[in-house]
Amino acid sequence: MQNDLLASLKRLSDAELISQVKTLVARERGATALLIAHLAELDTRDVLLREGYSSLFAYCREALGLSDHEALNRIEAARAARRFPVIIEMLSGGSVHLTAVRLLAPHLTAENHRNVLADARGKRTEEIRAMAAALAPQPAPRATARPLPAPSPGATLAQTVMNTSSGVVSQPAAPPASAPVRPVEEPTSQGTALPLAAAPYKRQVTIAGETIEKLRLAKEMLSHALPTGDDAEIVDRALTLLLIELARKKFAATDRPGKARGAKAGSRYVPAEVKRVVWLRDLGRCAYVGASGHRCTERGFVEFHHVRPHEVGGEATVENIQLRCGRHNRFEAKVYFSREEVSGVVREVGPAYGAVARAAQANSF
Repeated sequence: MQNDLLASLKRLSDAELISQVKTLVARERGATALLIAHLAELDTRDVLLREGYSSLFAYCREALGLSDHEALNRIEAARAARRFPVIIEMLSGGSVHLTAVRLLAPHLTAENHRNVLADARGKRTEEIRAMAAALAPQPAPRATARPLPAPSPGATLAQTVMNTSSGVVSQPAAPPASAPVRPVEEPTSQGTALPLAAAPYKRQVTIAGETIEKLRLAKEMLSHALPTGDDAEIVDRALTLLLIELARKKFAATDRPGKARGAKAGSRYVPAEVKRVVWLRDLGRCAYVGASGHRCTERGFVEFHHVRPHEVGGEATVENIQLRCGRHNRFEAKVYFSREEVSGVVREVGPAYGAVARAAQANSF
């Protein structure tokens, strides 16, 4: 179909082609303005939280498939348009673009927005940056001095200064004849992960000889329980034990840890052993699952959430505590206490998230 479309365009005259391009650009601007208006309204509702997204930014990336830059531009424009609706009209007419709105939005006020936006008509990004700088002048940077690296063989001082300022290290044109040419190696500090299918990943890392010996020793010691000697299974078991140890340190491990248990009746306090099991079970990530089956991807500043609220008798047990990001924690409290209906909300953590927790409980929690 794409080939047919491209072939059909070859039959257009120059005038027809230019006319259609202009028409399509106008339609795109109109569609963009409509999208900005819809995002502005969406940003005021709880529907995204209900669907399992921690923010409008997460929704734009994960559900709408926008890049980080596309999402940022549209969200900033939507929030600015909610304050100053004239932006919608200007975007639709093409007098300002999304990047201009994003750059100017922090500096717009009820008093200046019309004049600033009028001055921005038809301006390019660099001109808009200059406008933003004029609206919020910054002090001149302080003078600094730093040593330069030794000049590369054959490089002048001017070349060294220029390459250093641009972040490029000058190299000689060719290695000496006596020096063997070494192949370029992948950085050893970070590995690469390539998705192979829906779940498995190919992870490639460079490890030391001692680490290889540890892996071989682990294979030998697991030869009866794991006859195949699968490296992936051994790494998974090792990471599970590492997470258990890290959780013990993170959540105040005691000298005599017992089985996971709840706090005293009526207490809001969540015991350390419960925190450890819950953190491992939920893999340090918000466990809220929306009506469509989407699980929230937020990992930052997660909180321990009572599925049955403490105020109505919910206890701090492994079964009643789950991880939530701050926004979903507040959202569920609002829903529960306002008795709002949230159909299809999944409150249970699925079996995929329970493997580590089962191992944790089996290791003297």
